[in-house]
Amino acid sequence: MFRRLISKVFKIKFFLKLESERKNMKEKKYTVLPCYDNRELSWLKFNKRVLEEAEDKKVPLCERLTFLNIFCTNLDEFFRVRVGSIYDQMLISDRKRENKTYMTSSEQLTQIYKEAKNLINKKDEIYDGVMDEVKQYGLQIVGFDKLSKEENNYMESYFKTNVMPLLSPQIIGKKHPFPFLNNQEIYAVALVSNKNREKICIVPCGSSVLNRLVKVFPHNDKYMLIEEIILHYMPQIFENYKVESKSLIRITRNADIDIDEIFADEEVSYRESMEEMIRMRKKLSPIRMEYSRVLDEKVIKSLCKELKINKKQIFYSKTPLDLSFVFIIQDILRNNKELFFKRHVPQISKEIDENKSMIEQIENKDILLSYPFESMTSFIDLLKEAAHNKSVASIKMTLYRVAKNSQVVEALIDAAEHGKEVVVMVELRARFDEQNNIQWSRRMEDAGCRIIYGIDHTKVHSKICLITYTKDDKVKHISQIGTGNYNEKTSKLYTDLSLMTANEDIAKEVGKVFNKICMEQVMEKTRHLLVSPKCMQNKIADLIDDEIKKVQNGKEGYIGLKFNSLTDKVLTEKLIEASQKGVKIDLVIRGICCLIAGVPGYTENITVKSIVGRYLEHSRIYIFGKENEDKIFISSADLMTRNTIRRVEVAAPVYDEKIKTRVRNMFNIMLKDNVKGRIMKSDGKYYRRENKEGEQKIDSQEYFFDEAYGMQDCLL
Repeated sequence: MFRRLISKVFKIKFFLKLESERKNMKEKKYTVLPCYDNRELSWLKFNKRVLEEAEDKKVPLCERLTFLNIFCTNLDEFFRVRVGSIYDQMLISDRKRENKTYMTSSEQLTQIYKEAKNLINKKDEIYDGVMDEVKQYGLQIVGFDKLSKEENNYMESYFKTNVMPLLSPQIIGKKHPFPFLNNQEIYAVALVSNKNREKICIVPCGSSVLNRLVKVFPHNDKYMLIEEIILHYMPQIFENYKVESKSLIRITRNADIDIDEIFADEEVSYRESMEEMIRMRKKLSPIRMEYSRVLDEKVIKSLCKELKINKKQIFYSKTPLDLSFVFIIQDILRNNKELFFKRHVPQISKEIDENKSMIEQIENKDILLSYPFESMTSFIDLLKEAAHNKSVASIKMTLYRVAKNSQVVEALIDAAEHGKEVVVMVELRARFDEQNNIQWSRRMEDAGCRIIYGIDHTKVHSKICLITYTKDDKVKHISQIGTGNYNEKTSKLYTDLSLMTANEDIAKEVGKVFNKICMEQVMEKTRHLLVSPKCMQNKIADLIDDEIKKVQNGKEGYIGLKFNSLTDKVLTEKLIEASQKGVKIDLVIRGICCLIAGVPGYTENITVKSIVGRYLEHSRIYIFGKENEDKIFISSADLMTRNTIRRVEVAAPVYDEKIKTRVRNMFNIMLKDNVKGRIMKSDGKYYRRENKEGEQKIDSQEYFFDEAYGMQDCLL
């Protein structure tokens, strides 16, 4: 009954949208400015930069395997989320155009498919090269054509004893309908014949009890993927049939589903709605099929019909369809230290005395933590201290993504059990982390924490914490505002900033953000913080205008911004305007950038740098103005429309002069990165800078770790 109702809701919304498009959309002539790039194609350029790290022989061999896997998982999510959304839009109406390059959905999909196939071909080439190098260390992934007779006999015995009993083969027919194919699982498919009748058969290869990598023979260095073993022995699985052709396939399913729309009128709890959404997502329509062998045209046609996809959505790959097994290879080669990055350990900030109270230290001065170079432990220590400090009355916090074994959550539970008021805004819509957040929300609720789930149609992506306590008969506060999640695991992998301050003006506004969320409202006015969806985009635009005015008054205007993606057209237009007026603009953008730098007449005063390296660049920094008169913020928000006008995001001003200098210097070091930094040119492509002979090589991430270890003098 519930699912039938959901299906009806989908159909009604589909036809209403379609009718609306038909009535309101009229064909127009669009002028595409030369300084704009398409969002999706820009993202593919980013994933190309990830792939280049797998190709770079200066990167240790096993780490190159990691980058190959990251490239593939990135592409998986891209198809599930972005391509799925564009495909759905195309089905509703293909007349709607995106707002920068004015491409229709079908035009975008055509270009995406083309570029994705080019990248997959490049990935295949790089994979072969990397695995050739892996062979030199006594490990190789082989096929049956590379086995001796003795090894073949061993594998056949292994298959019959350890694999065959666990398989669930199926021949497709009237009494055996096409099975549901799980998202991103590998299946062996074959065209078989018997008495001049052809049928398609399918075998799941993703059993959790099967080892992904199997030794070809005891005590040798050859391994084989389990799916290749199953595929090879398809004639034995279907022994009464002749196998005409066979291949491995993998399905990627659409993950674009709007929880607010689907469950808006349901009389079920929000948490229950999210659990149902997770179940629904697993069954959404296929958006892509990958295969690794030549597929018979009959099989392709049949699969397209059953999966309701077209040939454009089918992608051929010479390499394994799931590269997660590279982590097994890394474990086998773990003793070869030269194959891995040098081990780095996050350090305790030099500004922190571990033997003193964190609350007292923050009262004396603002403290900035820079992950992964500095440890998140200091912030966790603050939470633990607050949990046991008798003067602490409450802890309020937003949680978006947390670790599976979260010390942060455990500290909040401990605080609640010690009688503190603990209010936690848990964002259950953190895509693909929903189940983890649901489980933690139950644990915290059972411990006595007050759990809220945010605002309808508006994700809460801000990273804020407010500790309220009394001292000398006065109510005081410690605020923490960060650029990244309260996640101990990612704090060692992502670059992020965390500001802890006793500034009461900031605390007052942080408290208002929490109160507004509790009342399902958003901030309308702020003096210190930038808070979306109402008080961020316009304030950033005003700050850009301030720099334009400086130039108009004969002064230097400067803007330095670092974030993950730029898609917000309002702010992009403001940056173009600022460039045209003579404001110098430096952008450090890891991923999507819909603005093309260096285009005469538009963006000649803008530079765009992307840093892709060992750690995922995740910190957001906004700088407006030259040194000594600049305004600096750290933020949870990228300059994407979804962040600036559809989410609750918080950017905090940096008032402490010492920290301002530090953030400014960090930004300048990133601009100087000539190892992992790539510069965008006016063709929209990214290039590594050719270093001059004798020029100092600067890897910003390594520089910051050396700095944390006390091994680096400032270059500036």
